[in-house]
Amino acid sequence: MRVSGWVVGILALTMLVIGTGLCAIVSYNGVRTIVIDSWENGLEVDQPSDIIAALTNPDSILQPTNTPLVTANNSDNTVLVMPSVTPVATIETGMGTDTEATPQPTSETGLSNQTAETTPTSEATPNPADAYQINDPRQITILMMGIDERAGYTEERAYRTDTIMVLNINPVLNTAGLVSFPRDLWVSIPNFSPARINQANYLGDINAYPGGGGPQLAKETIAANFGVDIDYYVRINFTVFETVIDAVAPNGVEVCPPTRLYDDQYPDEGFGTITVEFPAGCQRLDGEHLLQYARTRKGTGDDFGRAERQQEVLEATRQEVLSLGNVSNLITRIPGLWNDLSDNFDTDMDIEQAIAIGLKLADIPRDNITYAVIDENYVTFGQTPAGDQILHPNLARISDLINRVFYQQAETNQADLLTGSETENASVYVYNGTDIGGLATRTQEWFIGRGISVAGVGNSPEHNGANTVIRYYGASQETANYIANVMGLSRERIQPASDSILQAPAVMVVVGPDVQSLLTGQ
Repeated sequence: MRVSGWVVGILALTMLVIGTGLCAIVSYNGVRTIVIDSWENGLEVDQPSDIIAALTNPDSILQPTNTPLVTANNSDNTVLVMPSVTPVATIETGMGTDTEATPQPTSETGLSNQTAETTPTSEATPNPADAYQINDPRQITILMMGIDERAGYTEERAYRTDTIMVLNINPVLNTAGLVSFPRDLWVSIPNFSPARINQANYLGDINAYPGGGGPQLAKETIAANFGVDIDYYVRINFTVFETVIDAVAPNGVEVCPPTRLYDDQYPDEGFGTITVEFPAGCQRLDGEHLLQYARTRKGTGDDFGRAERQQEVLEATRQEVLSLGNVSNLITRIPGLWNDLSDNFDTDMDIEQAIAIGLKLADIPRDNITYAVIDENYVTFGQTPAGDQILHPNLARISDLINRVFYQQAETNQADLLTGSETENASVYVYNGTDIGGLATRTQEWFIGRGISVAGVGNSPEHNGANTVIRYYGASQETANYIANVMGLSRERIQPASDSILQAPAVMVVVGPDVQSLLTGQ
């Protein structure tokens, strides 16, 4: 059985959420220009929020207020003046204020050769985003699942989840965290026998699990095993991925694989295989090739490496959508994208909640977003009685990871981190994870210049050119936190060690090519 694991559908809806939220903001660039152009071309619109409302829900939220008016100008050319459109639905997200209807237009017409005049107003343009603010300080947790449902092959009643991610948003700290769960993780499934975590959605749907079928059982499985209560879910297949990417990013999305990816067993849409290849280095990919990049299992770490690539694709697309050019490009495509996606995802969020969450995600800076993968550092490899490969979770380590990613505290100052580090009295080692000669020694000198003693240097067994990571052995996490702070690295770079190279308590800094800019002061 071939299962194509990937984040395609999740990515599509993430872009839609962010894009919809952005398009709800009345900017003084793209949207205001549309309004001005509309007036110049004979389409009268009271305010920019009318266009936003029309784009986000054209079928149900808008209706014309009057019939068209025909006037004549001095050159006897007929001018069709359309009345404004007014939202008739009052949106209450539970997070903001109500949307007020626009005033009804009035005009007088006669047979005189005079055109209708408009009177400029100095009133401030209302911001429709005010109706979608998240005022609840509690954190929001969303379970995102990708299923391998393919176009033309939809006769199955239930599907295993091939991609499982949990997104946490902290409105107070303005932070977000995303954790990827491997599909082969062996867990307890409430009211069923232990199984792989990707079975939860399938068992819930095939058995009509009370409260919401597969998504409900998947929610309960995450909570029962990892202590994370899920507020909402999004479950998506990958049918519309290429269309969405090409629509919102016509110039492609840039990704930067550190090593060459080659897969001669990549699954095609007809359950056959093709060959795909991506050279090392940054490159822009269209929808078709970005899909292949996210789905392929060949490369560093296989499933674990694929999860990292999927997160890279999410962030790269987020940045592409948030760029000024693509916001204006996306604004006219919202209705079509929503329609394209409607048959390919289900969620317990309504559109207002999605807009509010999209606005919040757009407001969170990249430095405040933490990505993490439950990889080989958090599991042990095993087999089922039938001989199938599975992953046994190290629940203590995973709990620590989730706490660091989801439940971040206010930034601790460096003095307090140093105090915790001194209490642990852990040894610090620097290992070179690249083919750049002398990089570990140069980093050691940099540390010494900042008062950090280095017990030794060496070469890492993994010469994969990945970015710098910090691994802690035993009770040395505070030391790892301190070193990450000194180096300016995010806490997602900190990992519990899964090998026995060093004797605890100790910290290994595996330097990557990114450390060169730090050493040169750039």
